Amino acid sequence: MASVLANPAEMIERGAPRVIHSETELAQYTSVLETLVGIEHPSPSELEAIDLLTLLITSYEDERYPLPEATPVEVVRFLLDQHSLRQRDLVAEFGTESAVSMFLSGQRDLTLQQIEGLCRRFRLSADVFLRG
Repeated sequence: MASVLANPAEMIERGAPRVIHSETELAQYTSVLETLVGIEHPSPSELEAIDLLTLLITSYEDERYPLPEATPVEVVRFLLDQHSLRQRDLVAEFGTESAVSMFLSGQRDLTLQQIEGLCRRFRLSADVFLRG
């Protein structure tokens, strides 16, 4: 490993991935990453490249597009609005319409089962519902 890191500047000159500084670079790295994750049986080197590109892309996006802090209630209200849903549309995830209402009014927190249902429905990480 030491020999690989002996001259990092040379590695960069030869085209090694580097920190992303623009939307153009982001698009290029994202395209390459999409190609790599589409490989059915990636080699160890390809897996390393996937990890590295994911770190670089995530770092750029987190810095450039930080997610605002939001309470779980704010997140669910936002999702309702974005998907043109009503409270009753979340009964499957909450169990009852009154459970949805109590949560949205701040009378109850989300249960683990409700979080799991919301994650499945909206294809989001549980972290989104655990903030605040």
